Amino acid sequence: MNLQHVENLFRRFKGEEVTVKTISGGVYDGVVGEITNDYVSLAIKSDEGETDRVFILLHTIESVLPLEKV
Repeated sequence: MNLQHVENLFRRFKGEEVTVKTISGGVYDGVVGEITNDYVSLAIKSDEGETDRVFILLHTIESVLPLEKV
């Protein structure tokens, strides 16, 4: 998949919670924040209630699963 398509996919889900799986086996649950042509940032809540940011390179993404709002 072209990286431009991946970038556009994340733009549709900006501000929403997603699960991202990477080719290295990492799984990240968080809210989509900043999006560039190289990476996407996710805001992830830690166990202590703090918010951490994770930056994921677009070419390492295997799958994206938007979480359903209940």
